[in-house]
Amino acid sequence: MSARTPADATPAPADQSTANAPAPTGGDVVGLGRRSPRRAGRRRLVIGTDRTHVVVGVREAAVCATALLAVAALAVVGLGVGDFPLRVDEVLGVLGGRIGGLPRTVVWEWRLPRIAAAIGFGAALGVAGAVFQTITRNPLASPDIIGLANGSFTGMLVALLLLGGGWPLLMAGSLTGGLLAALAIYLLAYRDGLSGFRFIVVGIGVSAMLAATNTWLLLRAELETALFAAAWGAGSLNTATAEVVWPAVGVVLAVLLITPLWSAALAQLELGDDVAAASGVAVERDRAVLVLIAVILVSAVTTVAGPISFVALAAPQIARRLVRAPGLPLVATAVVGALLLLGADLVAQHVIPLTLPVGVVTVTLGGGYLLWLLVHEVRRTS
Repeated sequence: MSARTPADATPAPADQSTANAPAPTGGDVVGLGRRSPRRAGRRRLVIGTDRTHVVVGVREAAVCATALLAVAALAVVGLGVGDFPLRVDEVLGVLGGRIGGLPRTVVWEWRLPRIAAAIGFGAALGVAGAVFQTITRNPLASPDIIGLANGSFTGMLVALLLLGGGWPLLMAGSLTGGLLAALAIYLLAYRDGLSGFRFIVVGIGVSAMLAATNTWLLLRAELETALFAAAWGAGSLNTATAEVVWPAVGVVLAVLLITPLWSAALAQLELGDDVAAASGVAVERDRAVLVLIAVILVSAVTTVAGPISFVALAAPQIARRLVRAPGLPLVATAVVGALLLLGADLVAQHVIPLTLPVGVVTVTLGGGYLLWLLVHEVRRTS
């Protein structure tokens, strides 16, 4: 049975993500929308209430289901491999509560926090990248390229080196640094509107200055603290213990759950400020809220793992190509981001002979992806 929406009179394009969907007219809805006249045979799955709803195309649902299965498979592998190897049935037995003792300690206390961090942080970076790429209308916009990750790292270093550290203080410093970096970039890039190209160029400049500041702070720190912070700055899940991972994952989950409240505004902002304002969107307010959401996600990740590059850049574009949607599908982006970071962390731990920070792997893979994306964009615009 189809869910009736205001779009029954003017159907929206098929296979749009949550950002491009009209709200259902009332009640909790789980149903299939009308067929799009542009792509016959495509249907949409509407899940939610008047205020918070998710609209997922059938193809997007299939992509998400496949990616979730891959995430689950990699998670089981990650819980089983290591210096104390466990078979798949042993891992499942521990998770099901049938096996205790040392295997339970290995799975629940040693390995699960890191797996949860990779999944949650990958989803957070993917959604943050989708937000920035949408509001700037540029596929090169991501928190690591435009300086937000470096800003969060700067705030975290100030809290660690000058204020004594502690997880709540590190989180506050990371969030403050990211917000100040975003505010600086926005003010410097704003000229009678926000140009995506100008935003990225200004962000790259701010990112370079923040990177230099981070290096200066590390050089002035004591050797042991500087080595610890430098390893953190490479982007690593080696310090992902339960004490810091679960609060950070909780913050990420809470923010991801409220993000659909601004999905309609995000879809309109992708069309430009004038169109968004004409459709009733409070452009500056909603853009500020979306930037705040992205900064919180990046800050939560940076506090635990440091600045992890290229996941936020690649995940939205990979998800868009898999779903074949005109916009950036937020749900698929979150799942693809989780898959990318979890896979990269397993490669960093168990495939490469030397144990490397996951950020080294994502930079290596993301550099090739960035080169391909730049070439693709030049060919498309030429």
